[in-house]
Amino acid sequence: MQLISYLLKYTQLPEKSIKNTVELLNEDCTIPFISRYRKEKTGDLDEVQIGDIVKFKEQFEILEKRKVAIIKSVEEQNALTDELRKKFEQVVDLTSLEDLYLPYKKKRNTKSEIAIKNGLEPLAKIIMSQNNDDIEFIASKYLNKTIVNEDEALEGAQHIIAEWVNERTDIRNLIRNQLEKFAKITTKVISTKTGTSTPLSASDKAQKFRDYFDWSEALNRCPSHRLLAILRAENEKIIRVKIEIDDELTIKKIAERLIKSRNSSTPYLKIAIEDAYKRLLYPSLSNEILKLAKEKADADAIQVFSNNLKQLLLGAPLGQKRILAIDPGFKSGCKVVCLNEQGDLIHNETIYPHPPQNDVSGAIKKISTLTEAYKIEAIAIGNGTASRETEHLVKRIHFKNAIEVFIVSEAGASIYSASKIARDEFPNFDVTVRGSVSIGRRLADPLAELVKIDPKSIGVGQYQHDVDQTKLKTSLDTVVASCVNSVGVNINTASVPLLSYVSGIGPKLAENIVTYRNENGAYTSRQDIKKVPRLGGKAFEQGAAFLRIKEAKNPLDDSAVHPERYSLITTMAKNLGVTVQDLIGNKKTLESIDLKNYCTDDIGLPTLKDIIKELEKPGLDTREKAKVFTFDQNIKSITDVHEGQLLPGIVNNITNFGCFVDIGIKESGLIHVSNLSDSFVKDVNEHVTLQQQIIVKVLEVDVARKRIQLKLHK
Repeated sequence: MQLISYLLKYTQLPEKSIKNTVELLNEDCTIPFISRYRKEKTGDLDEVQIGDIVKFKEQFEILEKRKVAIIKSVEEQNALTDELRKKFEQVVDLTSLEDLYLPYKKKRNTKSEIAIKNGLEPLAKIIMSQNNDDIEFIASKYLNKTIVNEDEALEGAQHIIAEWVNERTDIRNLIRNQLEKFAKITTKVISTKTGTSTPLSASDKAQKFRDYFDWSEALNRCPSHRLLAILRAENEKIIRVKIEIDDELTIKKIAERLIKSRNSSTPYLKIAIEDAYKRLLYPSLSNEILKLAKEKADADAIQVFSNNLKQLLLGAPLGQKRILAIDPGFKSGCKVVCLNEQGDLIHNETIYPHPPQNDVSGAIKKISTLTEAYKIEAIAIGNGTASRETEHLVKRIHFKNAIEVFIVSEAGASIYSASKIARDEFPNFDVTVRGSVSIGRRLADPLAELVKIDPKSIGVGQYQHDVDQTKLKTSLDTVVASCVNSVGVNINTASVPLLSYVSGIGPKLAENIVTYRNENGAYTSRQDIKKVPRLGGKAFEQGAAFLRIKEAKNPLDDSAVHPERYSLITTMAKNLGVTVQDLIGNKKTLESIDLKNYCTDDIGLPTLKDIIKELEKPGLDTREKAKVFTFDQNIKSITDVHEGQLLPGIVNNITNFGCFVDIGIKESGLIHVSNLSDSFVKDVNEHVTLQQQIIVKVLEVDVARKRIQLKLHK
């Protein structure tokens, strides 16, 4: 099967769009660039559709590579016929390919191989033919030094038959069908640790999984989060997991397909079928169905994580403000840093307002002094230990000017502060200072700061450490790149990690961009970007439109308009008798342009409409602005939470089974999917978004298990 046919089958997209997109991908064009600046070629495909083409293209290439290896292997065995080659070449999925290859797969010392070496293959064929009424007599003809009686001969022949049954694609698909429809996943708790009498189920570690100590449900109805929880419990040796179907019925179905007559061969054939099922088919295919279920659960979990990450990265920025950031703590004190509008560190020190020092007055005086000295416009407080106490302290201060106070998630800040990126940024400061800076910068621009942290450490996933790590990384990297390029990057302030996600740039060129900026000063035009060492024409084509230059000589350099379209806009302006500068932001003039007059083979209405939209509000950041939020000041710990309370909260994680809400204490509460709405909830994201400020009603508090059940209050 050819690549385009394969992609047509799996994506259901127009053939022309697929062909042109594949061509662009083969030219090393990126998904953000293709979706934004090559709409005429792709037929206006979006990033998701182009991503599907990328995914299935890679899947096809893996399939074709495996075909080549298999065909070579069969050829070396002198078993490759033209008909068999054609069958291999026409296969469209890996499972069918491996089934087809199974009879030719090299086996070592299996029961079947030993029996064949002992000359029992003809006897197996006679039994399979089911034409003989005295199979025991025929078996006696196959005795030798190794096979000393008829029973051994018949047993060896049965092993060969079992292997043949195992290799039959129709039988394997029959069992797959039974597993897909009727398989149950069952669990049993492991009673004790090896060598001890201690009940394993009593441990704190095991108690997290107590719902699955004795569990059974249809595998095809087991939601992804539950399957991943069950498999984690199995991995931690707390439970045993088994996939079950009606073995007797399945064996009967196989027998109905293979047994064509009743004679002396029949009992031996039945035994061979049962052996094939229990020893070969069921272990292999039950593992396969569980693996497929795990892959689907992984895909669901990765999608949840990706959705959450996108919402978090595109969270509301405060913008370029002078920020005082506090990383709160008790014994070690609260680390305070002051940042300028560009996020540069201009001051740091430590205050000790909480126990055991209790220097409240000194802390208040210090914060007041710093806010005046550095003209602070906003205060960011980390949401970790001593957060609520620090917030309460800050809100007691009477500032001369209006200063907004924000609680900021610390998730991953410690990972960043100990990272090479942080050490390179602040080589002369310790981890506490770096962590505080990160908290302040997150408030100013979540996207620019969070790209420095491994997404798995940000705390918005669902079983992220249990899923396929390669697929997770690929998906999350795609999300980060999509977010960075959708917002655009200020090339004169962006860090290396942020620049590395820009279309066509990557880590090495990002370093070169920053090095050139440090050595030569700020970039004044997009043309300056071409001077960066090793940044060639292809990288410029892919990345230039996503790199913004504030206060540039050419106003288009601070827009999402690609440099390749500058001459077009100059022509538009000239035809209207105005300058390019006159066009920008002039909605009435822009609406008067007849776009059809500017359509060519390369430029169509989709691109022209994008250009006009961008000229109306060039460089517009579509993200919302950060809003001040206040938790209930009476809630300090889980013991302050009671059934029936209405509390303000912030959604801090979304899963398939509901969402978690920060209500200002260490433990987040859960709004189960059934408590998001009075009607059926198909998608949690239709009701809440990450970082959304909501009101919740407390349904239940389990202090011992540290669990809080909530309901979304409309």
